[in-house]
Amino acid sequence: MKKLLVLAGPTASGKTQTAIRWSEALGNIPIVNADSRQFYQEMSIGTAKPTPEELAAAPHYLFDHLSIHTAYDVGDYEREALALLTQLFEKHDQVILTGGSGLYIRALCEGLDEFPEVTPSAKEKVAAIFEKEGLTGMQAALAALDPETYQKIDLQNPRRVIRALEVCYIENLPYSSYLKKPKKKRPFVPVYFCLEWERAVLYDRINRRVDLMLKAGLEAEARSLFPHRELRALQTVGYREFFSYFSDEKITRSETAEMIKQNTRRYAKRQITWFKQLPECVYFHPDDWEGVL
Repeated sequence: MKKLLVLAGPTASGKTQTAIRWSEALGNIPIVNADSRQFYQEMSIGTAKPTPEELAAAPHYLFDHLSIHTAYDVGDYEREALALLTQLFEKHDQVILTGGSGLYIRALCEGLDEFPEVTPSAKEKVAAIFEKEGLTGMQAALAALDPETYQKIDLQNPRRVIRALEVCYIENLPYSSYLKKPKKKRPFVPVYFCLEWERAVLYDRINRRVDLMLKAGLEAEARSLFPHRELRALQTVGYREFFSYFSDEKITRSETAEMIKQNTRRYAKRQITWFKQLPECVYFHPDDWEGVL
């Protein structure tokens, strides 16, 4: 049976370098992307996309292959990545899947969860909450209806909160109740690994990475994307904060930088929580190379 080596981990944990070392150690096997923002050609600095040198060091797939204007969601990714793996497994017994987007990893390895169609009534209920109480009100409603989902999703992403609430109101069942159905069969066995750091060390790595992004031109990259800020792909930490900075004269650049660091740390915390759901996952420190091998 073919094996998909799933290398997960929070942002700034060293997935890119570790995946390349794995590829080299295992005979230059392919690396497939599972980071939902590294697909996009226009977003490089803020997504910590592999450098051209890193991309050349091993066979990489599904990196930098879409425009932010392309309509593309997790269902599209599941179909595209499955088709790609079918081709790659014709020549390789093992392929590496790496990225920090837990939903995309699960979609590829287990299949997407199926939800009933959202009813007009459910949409109206959520719209009424949003109009009267804003994002805070929606967050409170979700906490009451589905504490499990409330603990896991990005609560600062209105689209995610709206989606979860709408599903809750369809049949008065928690969004999380639809996530516990049998997994889809795959023509490969996923084997899960996750990079692990002490929390304080990881947060320091995140802060230093943001500083490097700023020096590399993140502000200019964000400004070039500002006219398209409503696009789904750009609802991303590092870009959203600069969009607010460009729009609000009261926000300083230093405050923007600190906000990016804070929101990235929060995102990493949510990733860590998500990856705890991975079945039989092996945790290891990136420096423990002998142990990994």
